[in-house]
Parts: sequence; C-alpha cells; structure tokens
Amino acid sequence: MKRLFLSLCSLLFCLASLQAQETKSYQVDGQTYTLQTEVQGRLTLLWNVIDREYRYFVKKDNQVTELRNTKTPEGFNAEYKEQLKALTPEVNLKTDRLNLTLGSLRKFVNDYNAAVDPNYENNSFLVDLEYRLGAFGGVTNNVFTTNPNNESTPQFGIDFELYDPVALPSHAIVLQYKQTLSTDEFDYQSSQFSLNYRFKFIKSNAIDVFVNTKLVTVTSAKRDAPLILEGEDGSTVTKSQEGTNLQGPLIFGLGADIRLGKGFITLNYHDAFSFVIDDNGEFPVDLSIGYKFIL
Repeated sequence: MKRLFLSLCSLLFCLASLQAQETKSYQVDGQTYTLQTEVQGRLTLLWNVIDREYRYFVKKDNQVTELRNTKTPEGFNAEYKEQLKALTPEVNLKTDRLNLTLGSLRKFVNDYNAAVDPNYENNSFLVDLEYRLGAFGGVTNNVFTTNPNNESTPQFGIDFELYDPVALPSHAIVLQYKQTLSTDEFDYQSSQFSLNYRFKFIKSNAIDVFVNTKLVTVTSAKRDAPLILEGEDGSTVTKSQEGTNLQGPLIFGLGADIRLGKGFITLNYHDAFSFVIDDNGEFPVDLSIGYKFIL
C-alpha cells in the first residue's frame, strides 16, 4: 500500500510537469490567432483564451473556421451547431445537446474522426494545468482518535492543488500535509500526508465552494498515555505510544476559496465525516483559514 501511495504521487507530479499541447498561429477571417491543438485528425479542434474569452475553432482540409455562438436579447444563437453539421456531412452526428465547451467539442470531434477513419484513435492533448500552493492554520478536536475530554488542539498545513480551469473546471486534485500539535490538556500530535479530490459544486469569479474527499492518507501519530502497571500499589507510569499507518479513509469535508488579490482566502471544514473510520462520538470541530497562491 505504501508503494501504491508513492506511485500515485509520482504519477500526479509527472502529469503536472507535462506540457504536451501544440501551439501554432493560424489565419482566420483575416486575423492571426495563436491557437492550441486539443484534438488532431481529419477534423482538428483548436482553442485559446483571447481577450479573456474562450474561443473555439475547427480545421478541415487546411481551412480553419471559428465556431460562433452570438448573443442576442433573446438568448444565444448557437451557430456552432449548424457550422459543425455543414463541416461533417459524411456522418449523422447529433448536435442538439452539443455545448460550446472544450469537453463537449472534444467528444464530437473524436466521434467524427472515428466515424470517417477506421484507423483513428481518440486523442486529446493535455491542457496547461494550473498549480495552486497554500498554507492554513486552525483548530481540531481530532474526532477520529480517542479524546476523552474533547479537547481542541492547534493545526497547520500546506496544500498543493492541480487544477484544469478549462477542461475540468469543477474538479481538482490536492496533495496535503497537515500537522496537529499537542497541548497540556491533550498530549497527542500527528503528521499526515493525504491525496484529496475536490468537487467544486459552486463556481463563480468571486468564490468556489467544494466538497473535499480524502482518498488516501499516511498518518504518523504520537501520544503519551497512562499505563496501569500490575503492581500491589496500582501505580501508573506514562508511556509514549507512536505509529504510522496508511489508510483509504474516504473522509469528507467542505471548503471555500474566496478570490483576493493574486490568490484566494481559503476556509475549510476538514474531516467532518467518514464512511470507513469510526469517530469518537463527539461533534467534529476541524476548522482552518489560510491563503492560496496561483503559481
């Protein structure tokens, strides 16, 4: 299991370091655009962010066409659907539910290429990942360990987030280091590395709200616990207990990223519930605040 965790982390960093997307200049309606290749075949899908707007193009027989979706007071005209029908008369692909998004267009272009070329293999170049690095601090009552008096202790940590704002805007992968500290009232401390998945169910320019799921954790913990000795006087001594374990705990929490300056204020309610690990019966208190930069 430890090797599996390390392999997942290595794979994640390798994917993050890839810059496989092809970029080239094209003439379209008398204008020159630098476009990135998303799918390559008889019909090639091109795109880029131009003047803060996502623009999509297709190339067929060396002719590049911009896909249009003009807005009127009555709504959007969705001209791109008729444009794609005109460009793909050889096949009968439905466009009524086609969206002008990278994911939806990618599927359409791959489906068309596969229909007209029996040797075609679905392909998609990796988009440029966005990297976010943040730090946080807060308090926790360590609800997934024995805590007889329900004491809260300080915690701090670091998040490294991999995020694709174009192809997968509602999803993110996060590598997290989290450290809890002991206090006079509760002599327990832990260091935890975790692999997390975040689903952003509310998205706007100002705030993202997400569910965080811990998929895999490696936790090293230490506590001083009283040990009753088998003696005539029933005396006690303090014995240090420590250990490390790897788990797939599926621990759920909530969080929000609030845009401020060149990054985000982060608010998190960590470790609220798990289907796998039993809590200690107390209400979970695991709160933090921090700041995250876009690298």
